Amino acid sequence: MKMVGALLATFREAAGHTQRSLGEHFVVSEQQIASIEQGRRPLKPDLADQLDDLLDTKGALTAALAHMPEVDLVPLWAEEFLDREREAIAISSYENQVVPGLLQTEAYAWAVFRGRVPFYGEDTIARLAAARLERQRILHGEDTPITCFVVWEPVVRSPIGGREVWAEQLRHLRACSELPGLMLQVLPLDRTSHAGLNGPFVLLETPEHQRLAYTENQRGSQLIADSDEVAILTQKCAMLRSQALTPEDTRDLLDRLLGEK
Repeated sequence: MKMVGALLATFREAAGHTQRSLGEHFVVSEQQIASIEQGRRPLKPDLADQLDDLLDTKGALTAALAHMPEVDLVPLWAEEFLDREREAIAISSYENQVVPGLLQTEAYAWAVFRGRVPFYGEDTIARLAAARLERQRILHGEDTPITCFVVWEPVVRSPIGGREVWAEQLRHLRACSELPGLMLQVLPLDRTSHAGLNGPFVLLETPEHQRLAYTENQRGSQLIADSDEVAILTQKCAMLRSQALTPEDTRDLLDRLLGEK
């Protein structure tokens, strides 16, 4: 990815384009072009074809992509979601299985990946856990997105990885709940109504104010751009936030769980 990005930068400069002018030509952000050139996000085949035409590179970028090693750790839809997540100005997440990836500790992430069936090898788990922790940098930079996390109470009560891993994860959640621009809410078990029974989802708002949704199930994932479908999940998210504990009451719950550990 770094080699392909360096090729793009070389061809772009030779053609007299800046990252901004190139992005404007293809209606993508300057930041996206920069990320590709730095090797932080993949160049997609359709964009490579268009760049080859514009920059008159005789198919060099398309050929470079064709000979890249195959990496199957991250499915295509999930890869596109991670690209959008890095640039998002707002993120809302509902989770009823595990702690959201952006809030996981390293030990908890290892425990989640170790529980997968079919099983991952240790090297694969190490790469996946490292990538998950790298994602969390967006919560600690200068331009952090506004984030809202709603998690069902069983998530914070399940000792995944063992009691020590669980306690460390609770302390991390407690600390994250104090971050500026981050809202953490627990949906308690005693609620008689629950707007998220169909499963977890994530909502994103891009710098261009496009709204997207991302869902996962046992055998796949989906990035949703259809405005009607995104609107439905946005309504569910609003309902879940009203059904959940307030951020202050959520912190009190985490404190009680830590006291009971």
